[in-house]
Amino acid sequence: MSDTESTLDDGAVRTTTANLGFPRMGVARELKWALERAWRDDCYDELRTTAATLRARHWMLQRDRDIERVPVGDFSLYDHVLDAALAVGVVPERFGGRPFDPASGNDEDLRRYFVMARGGELDGVDQAPLELTKWLDTNYHYLVPELAPDQVFTARPERLLAHLREALALGVSARPVLLGPLSLLGLAKRTDGGDPIALLDRLLPSYAHLVERLRAAGAAYFQFDEPLLVTDLDPRATDAYRRAYASLRDAAGDAEVTLATYFGPLGDNTELATSLPVDVLHLDLVRGQGQLDAVIAARPDTLALSLGLVDGRNLWRSDLEALIPVVADAIHRLGGAAVQLAPSCPLLHLPVDLSAETALDAELISWLAFATERLDEIRILGRVADGDPGSVAAELEANRLAAAARRASPRVHRRDVAERLASTTPEMGHRSSPYSKRRPLQAKALGLPAFPTTTIGSFPQTPAIREVRKQFRRHEIGNDAYSAALRGEIETCIREQEELGLDVLVHGEFERTDMVEYFGEQLDGFFTTANGWVQSYGSRCVKPPVLYGDIVRRKPMTVEWASFAAGLTDRPVKGMLTGPVTLLQWSFVRDDQPRSVSCRQLALALRDEVDDLVTAGLPLIQVDEPALREGLPLRRADQETYLAWATEAFRLATSSVPDKVQIHTHMCYAEFGEIIGAIVDLDADVISIEASRSQMELLDDFVSRGYPNEIGPGIWDIHSPRVPGDAELDDLLAMAVEALGSDRLWVNPDCGLKTRGWTETREALAGMVGAAVRARDRLATGHR
Repeated sequence: MSDTESTLDDGAVRTTTANLGFPRMGVARELKWALERAWRDDCYDELRTTAATLRARHWMLQRDRDIERVPVGDFSLYDHVLDAALAVGVVPERFGGRPFDPASGNDEDLRRYFVMARGGELDGVDQAPLELTKWLDTNYHYLVPELAPDQVFTARPERLLAHLREALALGVSARPVLLGPLSLLGLAKRTDGGDPIALLDRLLPSYAHLVERLRAAGAAYFQFDEPLLVTDLDPRATDAYRRAYASLRDAAGDAEVTLATYFGPLGDNTELATSLPVDVLHLDLVRGQGQLDAVIAARPDTLALSLGLVDGRNLWRSDLEALIPVVADAIHRLGGAAVQLAPSCPLLHLPVDLSAETALDAELISWLAFATERLDEIRILGRVADGDPGSVAAELEANRLAAAARRASPRVHRRDVAERLASTTPEMGHRSSPYSKRRPLQAKALGLPAFPTTTIGSFPQTPAIREVRKQFRRHEIGNDAYSAALRGEIETCIREQEELGLDVLVHGEFERTDMVEYFGEQLDGFFTTANGWVQSYGSRCVKPPVLYGDIVRRKPMTVEWASFAAGLTDRPVKGMLTGPVTLLQWSFVRDDQPRSVSCRQLALALRDEVDDLVTAGLPLIQVDEPALREGLPLRRADQETYLAWATEAFRLATSSVPDKVQIHTHMCYAEFGEIIGAIVDLDADVISIEASRSQMELLDDFVSRGYPNEIGPGIWDIHSPRVPGDAELDDLLAMAVEALGSDRLWVNPDCGLKTRGWTETREALAGMVGAAVRARDRLATGHR
């Protein structure tokens, strides 16, 4: 018997295997394509069929891997937070006010659901969608529920009941998943600015009704997701959690209730979480490594623990040899019946199945685990925990060899990178002059009008350019033909921007499939997958590159295309780069060194690119950091350290430029108040932000901080297919002027235009430029 086997329980009392959630899109992104066809054709039959097929496939996949608690209700046609809000009847008045369920089978209800998510015409009126923001510290975007101060909640269990019945009919041990009431309220906003938690007592009867209906339909298990339990809670939350879970316990009767926490350790919420009247407490032991002893010490004997041991947010194969003793120790201390084995968090943030990756070399493949493989890891741990290691001996040996090979691989570490990193100095992270001295030099060099107009970088990726890219990747055309096609697209884009009257132009980024993946393909230390897609929001999927080793820029990455664009026009053209923090956050990142070290390596590679863009004559360089807020640790005590190395990395990448070169950055929807000091510390000359969905509310943080540099609050929400009218654009720009004054404002969309079509892009940009012209006229005549 091996040393590993000798540490295990005798298997007399079995552990339970569980999963918290599964990716929705499908291994071939079937849901994405069905959604987009449904939106285009305004026909939903195929979408419903595709969704049902995916649900069944994913449930069976989990059942076949011996998962004994299979999540049901985690599947969504757009967003699980929107689904949770609709399940308790939260529908703002502008979307009709009446509660509805998108699973009703009524096309009008499904249209209303998608208008809430994407905007569009409803009952003859053009409606803006719900606000979109990041799901805690991930790159998934959720729709923010809007609550009225006198909100009425009404349980609508149809969707959950339908999914439960489908799963039970397949013989699946279904566990309905609901976003917990405190996390739902904590992630929502009240229209009057009040505290959503004050509405808890109004909400709880609807939650209880949902649970009772599901219980009556055959649910023997429930999972309530409360990720906010790993954040800093207001002291009032303790009583709120106790009231909420007392109510849910009563409603669930003798069904097993699991409280799922993830994305970090419970910390000072441990006593609260372990005291709630639930049967199972799930712990993230990847991002919350080290919390198990404290939780075991605090738990009552009646509380079982779900051990989130395999990483639900990164794709490195688990070192099972290291995890088996952890499981064995937990079983020894708690007993097998009090232990469940699960991923650290829902698997929404992983690609579906590694078997679709046929182009990667065998060594790299051996290092990886996608969502399906994570379930295999849980199955293997469960077999070993139950005293049957022989049935998985071959898989355990393959796992051991792969972990050892990755640790020893010469592909991972480079001495030249370590030496360069060690040679950096603090001075390299600061511009040669403060912004107040740079600004007049930049104004003279650029000669821009008041309210200068620009875009965030990307322009529509047409079917034609996607086809050319596919032909190039399949080696059906050579480099010369591909370059010629790209140059043609760039020239067309430049002419379009000139015709529209934009002041600062971009080359359009037609060479890029994605703002992160493109750079991953250009840098040593990364590899890219063929089908490693994960959902970002709605039908939007991204394919994060995999950062596995030390980073080196092989050659210039963007200079050819930016220089070509600049040579086509007399107007200034921006060089376009993705910043080091965003490259880090939106990649699957190596787990064998601190993230700060990888970020500094990225910064030095980008510094070389910035220098080459300056040498090529680019007068503006945009280094996007939409993920700066996303990377912020969930606990305030950890945030200062992160922000220090993150802002230092941005400055290291950008500070070598002359004073007259203008550095721009861009950020997506976020709670900027939490990082406004860090945004100032970036010392970018201009920041553009997504602001239209919040009706410029996000500017309050910049005003209160006295943000000193230039700013472009987006006035066109590109995440929605609607084209804003002139009055809407004028109103948004007027709000920005009211908040910040006229002398530092840029006019731009919320984000890049890659996912939009050319027709709507032309119309919306023409409206945006028109709004800037009208603002200049008002400024010249002294009118607001």
